[in-house]
Formats: sequence, structure tokens, C-alpha cells
Amino acid sequence: MSNIREGMPVLVRHEGDWLGTYTVVDTAGNILDKYESHLTCQFPESGPHPYYQINRYKWSDGKKEEYEFPGSYKDNKLWFDTDRIYGKAWEADDSIVILQFSYKTNPEMGLYEMIYISPDNNNRARTWHWFKNNQIYQRTLIQEERLR
Repeated sequence: MSNIREGMPVLVRHEGDWLGTYTVVDTAGNILDKYESHLTCQFPESGPHPYYQINRYKWSDGKKEEYEFPGSYKDNKLWFDTDRIYGKAWEADDSIVILQFSYKTNPEMGLYEMIYISPDNNNRARTWHWFKNNQIYQRTLIQEERLR
């Protein structure tokens, strides 16, 4: 098994904590939801998963959610297979990672995400394109800064 740090060097640049804002819009650009985020991207030295991500979300009304995403590595891709999702991520070039996943409880619903990391590794821009039955119905726009 090859090493994720060698096989996915762009993904490794995402290691650490990220603070940001998620803005969900419909296909006409109307804002449907907006909330804050704190993501942690880890590459554990030992254990069953070479990648581990924790997503924490907080809304202005006090609502909070947290999700954990352990990932496996094979064929130069990061694979997710959790209770919620099934998907994969791969590097498109020296600044972009693409993620595709679907929900296990709603397999007709899924998304493609483009993740851009700045050359100094301190800023990320992400877009989610949400599909239901192969038709786009919303997008999520994400802007993040590395927590220092």
C-alpha cells in the first residue's frame, strides 16, 4: 500500500484546522442557508485510517452539528465509506482536489466538490454542486482560512 502523503501531496497541504463560512444557494443564486464551520483534517501516523476529518458547523440560532469522516487510501484516491456517505477524492492539479460522494440513505442525491488551496496553504475556496436524480438543485459556496 503506497503512502497517502506521497500519493496525494495537494491533499496533505490541507492538514490542520480551517475556519470558514458556508453559503447555500439555489440555482437562481438565492441564499437558502448560511453557517460557520470549523474543519480538522488529519493524517494519523497509526490506526486504521490514513486520513481523518472532523466537520463542525454552527448556525446563528445556536444549532450545531458535527460529523467525522475517516478515509482510506488506494489507487491514488481518498475513499470515504461511512454510515452517511460513500465517495472518493482525487487531485486534479497542484492546487485542486475534487470530491464526489452520495448519501447512503438517499443514493439519488449527491455532490461534486472542487477544493482550491492557495499557494501559501492558508486559504481555501470550495464549491459543492448538489444533484438529485442527476439534476443540479443547489450549490454551497465555502470560504475558509487556516486556523493559526
